[in-house]
Amino acid sequence: MDTTVRREPVTDASAWRAEEMAADRRWVRELTEAESADLLRGLSQSDETTPDGTPKFVMTPAMTAFAEEVLEELENGRGFVLVRGMPLEELDEDALRRLYRVFGAYLGTAITQDNRGRRIVEITDKGVPYGPGVRGGKTRAFLHPHNDATDVVALFCIRPARERGESCIASAMTMFNTVLAERPEYIDLLFDGYHHNMRGEGVSGDPNEVTDNAIPIYSQFAGRLSCHFNRRLIVQGAEKSGRTLSPTELAALDYVNDLALRDGIRLDMEFQRGDVQLLNNHMIMHSRRDYDDYDDPVLKRRLLRLWLNVPNGRPLAPDFADRTNGGPRGGMRVLPEYQ
Repeated sequence: MDTTVRREPVTDASAWRAEEMAADRRWVRELTEAESADLLRGLSQSDETTPDGTPKFVMTPAMTAFAEEVLEELENGRGFVLVRGMPLEELDEDALRRLYRVFGAYLGTAITQDNRGRRIVEITDKGVPYGPGVRGGKTRAFLHPHNDATDVVALFCIRPARERGESCIASAMTMFNTVLAERPEYIDLLFDGYHHNMRGEGVSGDPNEVTDNAIPIYSQFAGRLSCHFNRRLIVQGAEKSGRTLSPTELAALDYVNDLALRDGIRLDMEFQRGDVQLLNNHMIMHSRRDYDDYDDPVLKRRLLRLWLNVPNGRPLAPDFADRTNGGPRGGMRVLPEYQ
């Protein structure tokens, strides 16, 4: 299979620009009454789960067709969908989480997001500053563009922020085409591998652990181009593995980071209560604006995140696919005390 450096632009639907998506909002997918009813029916059956916490329920026609439509768009279309209208009214915390797991189970398999084995992670401001040892999802800070270590990331909006906090997404394929046109001298560097900082969440629990593999920012494999980027983790990973990034490498990282935020490439998306944002991590980079929030914890911005491996996910080069030291497409390895 092809693992060479790509030097031709991407020309399919995944290479979109922000003005096109702002004008054509077919990426917003409203749930129908039948689909909502199917989800609530699944929720009513979901008290029993498999050992990994996947709810057991009967797959139903409306949501099965919905999943096929959405998965096709995520893998072979624009690479993102905003699902609107999740039926969350009058559901308590346990029911909300089970509803979300039912929704996720229609699309794929939820994988672990940390070495404690959590498959649903809460994204809300905990009142802590963003810095070493603190994940950005626990703060209200601006988050730089990145991809997560899974096929699809799903964000379920329980409550939006008081002000700002927009999700910012960018086509990594359009970004690649822009690099080809503007800075082709960076292309080889973007196909080189970089060890990422595991932030103490790896299999060892060691704060100095880095990814076993040197993960390329762009990977061409089996005819598809995929992306995995996080400037912060790449720079920290180089420091912890004793590697000095060259001035050209640092300039290339800054350029890619800035491209994802460039007007015309960056699409801003406001969340409403009951939205679920679905992003193909191999095609879409995402970031977040900082935000102001309510003091009342009952009103504070709150999202729930799932990492999903999906049945129609593209083939990935083995070294590129292992981004957590958990094996290709594996979730985070769980520490013994949490197993």
